[in-house]
Amino acid sequence: MTSQESAGPVERVLYEVKKTIVGQDVLLERLLVALLSRGHILVEGVPGLAKTLAVKSLASAIGGDFHRVQFTPDLVPADILGTRVFHQPTGEFQVSLGPVFTNLLLADEINRAPAKVQSALLEVMQERQVTIGRETHKVPNPFLVMATENPIESEGTYPLPEAQVDRFMMKVLVGYPSVTEEFVVVERSLAPAATIQRIIDPETLAGLQLQADQVYVDPSLIEYAVNLAHASREPARVGLTDLGRYLQYGASPRSSINLVLAGRALAFLRGREYVVPEDLSDLALDVMRHRLVLSYEALSDDVTPDDILAKILSATPVPEPAGRGR
Repeated sequence: MTSQESAGPVERVLYEVKKTIVGQDVLLERLLVALLSRGHILVEGVPGLAKTLAVKSLASAIGGDFHRVQFTPDLVPADILGTRVFHQPTGEFQVSLGPVFTNLLLADEINRAPAKVQSALLEVMQERQVTIGRETHKVPNPFLVMATENPIESEGTYPLPEAQVDRFMMKVLVGYPSVTEEFVVVERSLAPAATIQRIIDPETLAGLQLQADQVYVDPSLIEYAVNLAHASREPARVGLTDLGRYLQYGASPRSSINLVLAGRALAFLRGREYVVPEDLSDLALDVMRHRLVLSYEALSDDVTPDDILAKILSATPVPEPAGRGR
């Protein structure tokens, strides 16, 4: 079966989700890329942009379990992971599994919980398992964490630790809808909400993940991803010496790994059996923006990670498209 044929179920899932979601094409595409490449996604946007509805609709379309956790300052790790509970009739402790044991987990407003709670997700996001007491429990497959942040509030919020942020494959910025899209949103709100039908099941999705793994990545594109990551650490490598003062730390090696994995999934979504440079450049901002640690000088000059990455992308040589003959 070719990628063009196997992408059919994914396209039908996207069509089904769009029954309830207007616009937000980038967010939906990135969610599917994260699912196919077994990554996690951090979404930043003001309230009311259908971030929660997008994940819930996607869970319904793939037939998976969906749990939502509202992060608050009084949350404790056991509220997410689970805990051991004393069972009085038997006189033994039993494990009560938390909401993290699901296919799609929405960590809503993750920056409202303290670092101890945020860090509780580190093991499950990296190793897809949770250790409670002396027992280790695997989470279902497939497994995706989507966390949201509200950028317009700083009162009562806690910045995510760099180690936690680095676990997210992508950070997607969600903006306001256009006038036409908002008109459709309001118009749809006047009628009963559409029912999302199940298009595939988690087992089918796992099979699609394996097919996406077979997409060919030319070594020149791996080198391109590595060069982008290194340029974020040493901008002088691509002739951008003036950017060095804005960067405290560049992107970690996870950025180049995730850029290639996400690019492979995006190529699969686009119906190709090989990755082209555009697959990587289209995802570079989403994969790398949250991995840059800016200096105080960048903050004072109002320089954003996207500004820096845009210059790096322009200055980094793009390899010739490879793999078209496969």
